[in-house]
Amino acid sequence: MQQPVEPEFIRAEKREGDAELDAHMFRQALAQFATGITIITTKNAEGKYVGVTANSFNSVSLHPPLVLWSLSKKASSHDAFAAATHYGVSVLSADQEDLSHHFSTFKGDRFAGVEVIEGLGGAPLIPHALAHFECKVRSRYDEGDHFIMVGEVLRCDFREGEALVYRSRKYFRN
Repeated sequence: MQQPVEPEFIRAEKREGDAELDAHMFRQALAQFATGITIITTKNAEGKYVGVTANSFNSVSLHPPLVLWSLSKKASSHDAFAAATHYGVSVLSADQEDLSHHFSTFKGDRFAGVEVIEGLGGAPLIPHALAHFECKVRSRYDEGDHFIMVGEVLRCDFREGEALVYRSRKYFRN
């Protein structure tokens, strides 16, 4: 029986004595995982909307209904999310790529000119998304250069449609 021929892999490995795995290689390997795109939102202490594009959204539990996502500690929105009691998740549809770019790169008021639906706890939701999850913060974990926020889903909705997917720093429709 003939052995299958493996494709050539580029490998990074943390060896004894290494401070850490090569960050560039680790990021390249992570980029091979296709994910959906979300905009995560909340209100800050002054009542101003805050939002970021995130592909780190994940389900945790059905009973109780829990989801999580992570945010860089260097993000300008870090303090708002660290103090938030509620947040919203809008799962973007394939025709909302422009919003993904806007919430990931724009440095001013990201909500200027953007329509929103105000959800539970005042967290804004993006209209025409494929799904919304309205969450009460349940716990936060400080890990590495990010913090992980777990939320209990208090309300959700969805519709059928094509999803916006991200892989290897490119957008796709699914």
